[in-house]
Amino acid sequence: MCPILMGQGPDKIEKTTEKRITIDPITRLEGHGKIEIFLDDNGNVANAYWQVPELRGFEKFCIGRNADEMNKLTSRLCGVCPGAHHICSTKALDAVFDVEPPETGKKLRELFYMAHFIHSHIAHFYALAAADFVMGPGAPVAERNILGVVGAVGLEIGGEVIKHRSYAQKIQEMLGGKATHPVCGIPGGFSKVMSEDERVKIEAMAKSCVTFGKFTCQLFEDVVLKNKDYLALITNPDIYYHETYYLGTVDKNDKINFYEGTQKMISPTGEEVARYKDRGTEYLKYIAEHTLPWSYEKFCYFKPVGWKGLVDGKDSGIYRATPQSRLNVSKGFTTPLAQAEFEKYHGTFRDLGVKGPVHHTMSQHWARVIEMLYAAEKLLELSQDPEITSKHVRNPVGKPGEGVGIIEAPRGTLVHHYKADENAMITDVNLVVGTTNNNAPMNLSVRKAATALIKDWMVSPGLLNAVEMAYRAYDPCNSCATHTLYGQMPMDAVIRRADGSVYKTLSRNY
Repeated sequence: MCPILMGQGPDKIEKTTEKRITIDPITRLEGHGKIEIFLDDNGNVANAYWQVPELRGFEKFCIGRNADEMNKLTSRLCGVCPGAHHICSTKALDAVFDVEPPETGKKLRELFYMAHFIHSHIAHFYALAAADFVMGPGAPVAERNILGVVGAVGLEIGGEVIKHRSYAQKIQEMLGGKATHPVCGIPGGFSKVMSEDERVKIEAMAKSCVTFGKFTCQLFEDVVLKNKDYLALITNPDIYYHETYYLGTVDKNDKINFYEGTQKMISPTGEEVARYKDRGTEYLKYIAEHTLPWSYEKFCYFKPVGWKGLVDGKDSGIYRATPQSRLNVSKGFTTPLAQAEFEKYHGTFRDLGVKGPVHHTMSQHWARVIEMLYAAEKLLELSQDPEITSKHVRNPVGKPGEGVGIIEAPRGTLVHHYKADENAMITDVNLVVGTTNNNAPMNLSVRKAATALIKDWMVSPGLLNAVEMAYRAYDPCNSCATHTLYGQMPMDAVIRRADGSVYKTLSRNY
């Protein structure tokens, strides 16, 4: 077994007698979830499930609201990715009201959105994922957190992390009106003109973010890529590896674009199998959602192949929409520093024998820090654009109807689809969230990691954390992804007497 997974101290590997292992709650993600692992008579994994037990009803309670409210309502889906929902919703409203924003309106949206990407990727890499790499999966639980990371890397680096996430939040507040729940997007453009003083301040912060992005890429190389044990873990095809389809947004030159472009799907061997047309309105031609009775989170799949169950490979319709996916479907980035890292990324995997798409799940972290650098470069580029302080930030809207907005959220491709009546009241809503795209592959990843790591009844907190690393690579946001429910799932209702004793248990099993 890879040495960094060996239990030490309080994480000593011990023999269990239980045939069911529950990790509840799972940690370092947005929202709620648990993992159920079932062992066979030999103490090996028979099956494992990534289960989402929370339900939220955003698709339903948006119906009947005025369309103008949608980008404020949906930004409340969660506190981690409100910027993504706000911008995607605003693009959907452009389509609903049949209006194309002016160039400055688009650029201000994208400027705001690059700051959102920086803050989101910093939060995941340093606060949620880094503990697994800096401290190690088998480190004591009390040390596997952001405080442990800061203690290991030093206060100076910790201060830089906090400073640059703060910069990203300040930019969102300056442009969005609020740092967390923005109100800047309006159908046809942007709600405010950016002053020259604001532009100068954003430019200075953007330059610092580029430097920090370069530092983060170097840190990943020093801590992870130069550690032979971590590299063995990342590239081990028996633990964190799945051959799936991949979805991402690219521009006309097949370069990654978070804000605008066409959605491209490739097969597990790298061939292009779909590309959305008409501003993404074709998404339902290619994407469908499946339900299973044990989770409130739906399972997306590529419709031309179909739902074949929780299996990977070319004959399964399961796909991924993640930072890794974006690097797989594209030819790279439009900015020089990120492009150099993109070439290093693919060159490293080619040296390891990878000829097509990168299927190694842990490569998501590397892709994420490269995207952080790209967002910082793009932030700087836009802050220096001569048009960015133009006063022409909005065009007049047309009559309401139906519209689709699609962007790349930090966690994957995000779709907002609205229908409105003649009075601009919402009659139907469909959301396909980044994490929903990845629900099926997260189940695959958790099951494969558990199967590879838990053998002969032997288990430890460190090994279970290594199983959690499988979903953590996707940076899931379950608050966003559990927006609706078709059908029911198992439920136990326990009725207790006044003294706390159980009077009756009512169960519903499906």
